[in-house]
Amino acid sequence: MIPIAKPFIGEEEIQAVSKVMRSGMIASGEEVTLFEKEFAEFCGTKEAIATNNGTTALHTGLLVCGIRPGDEVIVPSFTFIATATSVSMCGAHPVMVDISEDSFGISPDAIIEAITPKTKAIMGVHLFGHPCNIPAIMDICEEHQLFFIEDCAQAHGATYSGKQVGSFGSLGCFSFYPTKNMTTGEGGIITTNDSSLAAHARKLINHGQEKKYLHTEIGYNYRMTNICAAIGRVQLKKIDSINSARMGNAAYYSKNLCHSGIITPQTLNQCSHVFHQYVIRVKDGKRDDLASWLLKHDIGSAVHYPVPVHEQPVFSGLSNPPCPVSSRLAQEVLSLPVYPGLSEGELNYICNVINRWS
Repeated sequence: MIPIAKPFIGEEEIQAVSKVMRSGMIASGEEVTLFEKEFAEFCGTKEAIATNNGTTALHTGLLVCGIRPGDEVIVPSFTFIATATSVSMCGAHPVMVDISEDSFGISPDAIIEAITPKTKAIMGVHLFGHPCNIPAIMDICEEHQLFFIEDCAQAHGATYSGKQVGSFGSLGCFSFYPTKNMTTGEGGIITTNDSSLAAHARKLINHGQEKKYLHTEIGYNYRMTNICAAIGRVQLKKIDSINSARMGNAAYYSKNLCHSGIITPQTLNQCSHVFHQYVIRVKDGKRDDLASWLLKHDIGSAVHYPVPVHEQPVFSGLSNPPCPVSSRLAQEVLSLPVYPGLSEGELNYICNVINRWS
C-alpha cells in the first residue's frame, strides 16, 4: 500500500531526541531557544516563538493582535477548521469568505465585500503549500488598518517573489504536525518582525508570566518542549531537500497525468509551491469513484477538505455569505501521495493507475 502521507524521520532526529532525554532537560529550554533563532533566520524574520501546536500558535497570534469578543476576523472557508476555531477561541466572530479557484487562497474580492466596522484582521491561508494573494491582502489591510495574519501551517519554505511566507504579515503561524513538510512531532511557531507582539506572545504561552512566578495576565501553557525542538532543529536542516523532493514529485505528476477527467494544480507567477498536498480536481462528480479505484490498487488518497468551514455544523449559528467556489471544490478535490521517499516507480504506477481509470 502506498500511503497518502509519511513523516520523513531519520536517525539524526532519533539521536537528537536521545541527547535531550539523556540531558534530563526535556521541558522548554535551550533547544527551544535555538530552534526559535534558527527558524526566524530561515523565514527572514526578527522573531520566532515556538508553541506546542499550530492551533495554539494561531490562538496566541490572534490574542497578541488584540482580537477580543465582538471582533470579526475574515478567514477563508476552504481550509482546515483550526483557522476559524482559533478566532472563536478568542470569543471573536470568524467571517468565512470564498476562495480563488486558481490558488485555493482567500479571494481578495470576497474580503472587501465582507469588511465591516467590526473587522480587525484578515487571515490568509497558504493552502496546500501555495501562497495566497499576499500583495492584494496587504493592500487591503493597509487601507483598512487591519492585521494580516498568515496561516502558514502547510507552507514551510514557500515563497512569494523570493521572500518566505510568514514574513509578510503582522505575524505568521506554522504547524509542525507529523505529516507537514517539516515536523517536531507536534508543535507550532509564530514568526514576526514586531518585537512587541513577540514579547507579548512569549508571555501568553507561559501562563502570562512577566517574570518567574509573577503573572500579569491570564495566559496558557502553550510552550514547546526541548524534545520537540530537537526534532525541529534537525528537520529544519533538511527542509530545502524535503521541499525539493515534494516539488519534484509534483512535477512528475503534472507531466505524466493525462486523464481528461482531472485538473492538476497550478503554480501562479512569483509563487513557489512546496506541495504539502498535491491536490487534483476530479470532474463530473466522480471524485469518490477515483478514490475507490486508487484504493483498489493499493494507493492512498485523501480529501482536503470535504466540508467547507462555513458548512460545518459547529458554525451553523453564524450568518456567513455563500461560498460557492469552496462548496464546489470540496466535491472535486483529491490529494495524492507526494511525500519525500516516493520512488519513481511508485509515481509512475500511480500515474498509470489514474490514466487507466474510466
